[in-house]
Amino acid sequence: MKKKDVTFTIGLTILMGVIWGIGELIMGLWLAVIPSAHIFWFALIVIITLGVSVWHSMIEDKSDTKDPKQAKYERKVGKRKSKQGK
Repeated sequence: MKKKDVTFTIGLTILMGVIWGIGELIMGLWLAVIPSAHIFWFALIVIITLGVSVWHSMIEDKSDTKDPKQAKYERKVGKRKSKQGK
């Protein structure tokens, strides 16, 4: 797992935890809901979190398909061109 994938997963988890907490506050303070609604709310948050995480992991990263030597060459040539243009 790459660092950016770990960062995305941790960020997604924190975001969904905040959304879950806000939903619990709203259901506890302003909305009169049946007790099982809290369980359904939690299950919905978990399902959405897992779905987004799986979707993100299935996206093909363009850097994985490039040859590392070719990418390094392109970066090097790009630096040369930017220096010549100045």
